[in-house]
Amino acid sequence: FFLLPLIVTATILPQRYSWYMVALTSACYTLLIRFYLPLPELHSGHNMDDIPQEILDLQPEFDFNLHIFAMWFCYLLIASIVAHFIVEMSTSIRERDQRLSKAREQALRNERVVALGTLAAGAAHEMGTPLGTMAILVHELEQESAEQGDDELHEKMHIIREQIRRCNKALSVLSASAGQTRAESGSIMTVDKYIAKVIRQWRTQRVDVALQQQISSAKPTPSIIAERTLTHALINILDNAADVSPASIELDAEWNEKQLTLEIRDQGPGIEPDIAAAVGKAPLASIKEGPDQQHGLGIGLFLTHATIERLGGQIEFFNRDSGGTCTRIRLPLLTPTQVEP
Repeated sequence: FFLLPLIVTATILPQRYSWYMVALTSACYTLLIRFYLPLPELHSGHNMDDIPQEILDLQPEFDFNLHIFAMWFCYLLIASIVAHFIVEMSTSIRERDQRLSKAREQALRNERVVALGTLAAGAAHEMGTPLGTMAILVHELEQESAEQGDDELHEKMHIIREQIRRCNKALSVLSASAGQTRAESGSIMTVDKYIAKVIRQWRTQRVDVALQQQISSAKPTPSIIAERTLTHALINILDNAADVSPASIELDAEWNEKQLTLEIRDQGPGIEPDIAAAVGKAPLASIKEGPDQQHGLGIGLFLTHATIERLGGQIEFFNRDSGGTCTRIRLPLLTPTQVEP
């Protein structure tokens, strides 16, 4: 009877409560050694004449019954074993359930990423023809405006042609990157050179946004896999910050031997806590508040979150005390033994 509450406690409660129950039930069992009701006529089936007189004379000297002591000791042993192993089993079950829950969530996220990738591949295939047609027409209009001396129209056509070229380049990268592994789609670079590359690539698209950067480095400089998807993810975060804070944004980079920490801060209206908690779990439709409100599909943040987690990193969003949003990204770096000579 005492083992029953002990097993229940060890199964559903933390370990310290199990040992409390061991102590309580052991104390109750110990009291039974002193205070108990023996079964009547317990020795009626035995012939007392067969017991030697010497043993009968020694019996009163033993106040402590050896049989009861053995039962008490066995209970303590069984209770301790049950408390230990049942707690370990229940802890393992809880940890397994947590891992399964995370695995199911990761599998669901991966399914959504794969679905988005399939849609992106289909969209890239369908956009190739109209972009080619637009490029031909824009080129003809650009030549006509140059012949007619319309410099303003010629400049506008040139800008449109450059945007079409960017779209074609993005589609080419998408097609070339399909099916590549992580090692094939990136190269090993030092952290400082990789950050400079990301900033340089982002500035070609957002030349009108001031970027205040602060880099705190550790020597020797570690290396990172400069994966193309990671570069796109970081550029997407910078773009989101620039959309809500077109005047200026801040970038702080700090690293040690094992981890790179990036903080991207803007001066926008901030982010709602429920939205920050839901980022990465599913694409969320969004409105980027700023001088010009822009409606977004939320796919960029979803893919960014998936990319950083796939590389073993972490990303979090929180509001600044002075206003605006801070995006903190932590990425693992390569150890010297992982860098091939």
